[in-house]
Amino acid sequence: MANYQDRQIHEECGVFGVFGVEKAASLTYYGLHSLQHRGQEGCGIVSVDNRTFHRVKGEGLVTEVFNEDNLRTLTGNMAIGHVRYSTTGGGGIDNVQPFMFMHSTGDFALAHNGNLVNSFQLKTFLEERGSLFHSTSDSEIFAHLIKKETDSRDRIFPILEALNMVEGAFALLIMTASKIYACRDKHGLRPLSIGKLGDGYVVSSETCAFEVVGAEFIRDVAPGEVVIIDVNGLQSVDYSKFKHYNMCAMEYVYFARPDSDIDLLILVDGDTMTLAQEEEITLPLYELELRTGISISPMIVLKKLWDNRPFKTPFYVNIINEGIVL
Repeated sequence: MANYQDRQIHEECGVFGVFGVEKAASLTYYGLHSLQHRGQEGCGIVSVDNRTFHRVKGEGLVTEVFNEDNLRTLTGNMAIGHVRYSTTGGGGIDNVQPFMFMHSTGDFALAHNGNLVNSFQLKTFLEERGSLFHSTSDSEIFAHLIKKETDSRDRIFPILEALNMVEGAFALLIMTASKIYACRDKHGLRPLSIGKLGDGYVVSSETCAFEVVGAEFIRDVAPGEVVIIDVNGLQSVDYSKFKHYNMCAMEYVYFARPDSDIDLLILVDGDTMTLAQEEEITLPLYELELRTGISISPMIVLKKLWDNRPFKTPFYVNIINEGIVL
């Protein structure tokens, strides 16, 4: 048992999905290329065409795994993709995502960024009930939790139950024959954004991938939320009443691309603020900016002035709706 914990693979990866757009796999290829900085060990794409799933995956970079010939086999107007970077443990093709699962209640594919802190307990729970694991990745646990439900209920119900059993940081894409489910952990530790492309939608770990495929950013998936994407558009379901925005420093310092938008609002208590006090706050941020190459745009405001603003600017609205409290 201890050996399994030592071998456990925890991942900081990138996910990308497309719904309702022709040549979805090709768009996913370009999306993954934009997210290549998030993982270089392996990558994969699964598409759906007329309820049939197609998959190509392999170890290596996006440009090494995919070519015109194998992309041509990924037909359909739905696709999800994944680039993988494991922070501990070994590699191997078995751990390259997306995973595909055949089930009596309907086939599905899954792509996951993050790790689960209760993975050992969940794996033991599932194995005692007959589940067989084919990888050492946290991600497969999600699939087995969903698969353990064998009734004919809508897929969203076992997904919600599975999400309420896991603890950790994750962004998750689940694709069935007709829908994509975009899920984010209740702490908001892993990023996940939604964009509009023509009559369809895209989902990505970072907004930098939207520009490459010509998509327009709509919003982030909220902590504790599942966004269902299908022919009817977007539908939101909360799986957790506990919802809190937190920021994982690893995401922004080590994984995020500089052209993924990050602004920093700093509220200071007190009645006045001197230039020296402001410099004391901002200088460490500029040093961090130089070390990482990531653009940080700090705005320092007295808290009492922020709370009593006479009007609401677009920046204010964006902060209130999408800001992450640190």
